[in-house]
Amino acid sequence: MAARTDALKLRDDELFISRSFDAPLSIVWRMWQEPEHMIRWWGPEGFTVTDLASDFRPGGAWRVGMTSAMFPKSWSSGNYLEIEPHRRIVLSFAWDEGAGDTVPTTITVQFEERAGRTTQHFHQTPFTSVASRDSHVGGWNSLFNKQEKYAAALAKGVQLPQLT
Repeated sequence: MAARTDALKLRDDELFISRSFDAPLSIVWRMWQEPEHMIRWWGPEGFTVTDLASDFRPGGAWRVGMTSAMFPKSWSSGNYLEIEPHRRIVLSFAWDEGAGDTVPTTITVQFEERAGRTTQHFHQTPFTSVASRDSHVGGWNSLFNKQEKYAAALAKGVQLPQLT
């Protein structure tokens, strides 16, 4: 069964996306927790992560540099605000100057597992405008496409190279 993505608009300053993966929660969680996995799927399709640092603990910092054929290197960063193992991750997110909207947002990712499949609920807020929020829908869904492919491969025991 193909994964399904729903993008729901809540308030004008919120984005919510749910995605289901053909992988158990333990795998999807490790993909967020371990930089050696995160670097392989992070970033929209067509982008390659060139730099990734992640101190996965409450208060720990993360920073990602990525590039594509059409865009110069873009940097985003933040801090892990809350981590409830196998349930929820809350982190701050902001683009560096020149890479996008530099106003920090808060991302909450919640996880649930049923019958060996994992559903991930992604919420990001506040956006400075509807246009800014809407500009993130495609990027996050594209990133989740890569995450879906990587999770399915790991569930089958296959470690993929970095996805672009």
